[in-house]
Amino acid sequence: MARKANTDSSDAAANPGRLKQIALTYKMTRKADSKVGLVVAAVGIVTFGVFLAIGFLIDHPIYLSILGFLLAFLAMAIVFGRRAERAAFGQMEGQPGAAAAVLDNVGRGWSTTPAVAMNRSQDVVHRAVGKAGIVLVAEGNPNRLKSLLAAEKKKMARIVLDVPVHDIIVGTGEGQVPLKKLRTTMLKLPRVLTGPQVTAANDRLRAMGDLMSNMPLPKGPMPKGMRMPRGGKTR
Repeated sequence: MARKANTDSSDAAANPGRLKQIALTYKMTRKADSKVGLVVAAVGIVTFGVFLAIGFLIDHPIYLSILGFLLAFLAMAIVFGRRAERAAFGQMEGQPGAAAAVLDNVGRGWSTTPAVAMNRSQDVVHRAVGKAGIVLVAEGNPNRLKSLLAAEKKKMARIVLDVPVHDIIVGTGEGQVPLKKLRTTMLKLPRVLTGPQVTAANDRLRAMGDLMSNMPLPKGPMPKGMRMPRGGKTR
């Protein structure tokens, strides 16, 4: 009984949190898409109305109305999710680090490392490793990114000769990939590596290090509150 009571209380606490999150998502989406409420409501009404009309035609209005309600709710959720995602990408477009945020949500099987290369102008290259090989995702000025990508490829070539390398420049110009299409573009890449090969490539790249791990530590006393990295040893 006590366990059941604890479960019910946790579910009750979670529901307000979910509703609050949905409300917050709706408010954020409405700032970029003022018609989101009307569109979602119209989808629900039309879907329910169609099934209700079919129910009267076949003399099963109650059954079809229940089915129509469930499918209308599902359709509304799908439409709202897509418009919310589109609004989020619109707000992220052009923001530093936006591509890294998308890479973190590409899906299972991908290992991402943000900011493996960067220049003084804050043009940055991120790295993702999966069954399609290594994908270098760059954001910033296209002209400057070419040399940054070439340098990163040259550095990796000494370690991962047998792994295909793809490069993507995020942007809206010719030959670039819009931020909202970055995830689908990566998922469409042909899978040529096995799981163990992906693990081996990741291990070799981690051994090579990246921009953050190669960044020199300041001399003198360690700043207050700063922790030693895992595996580090003091002398």
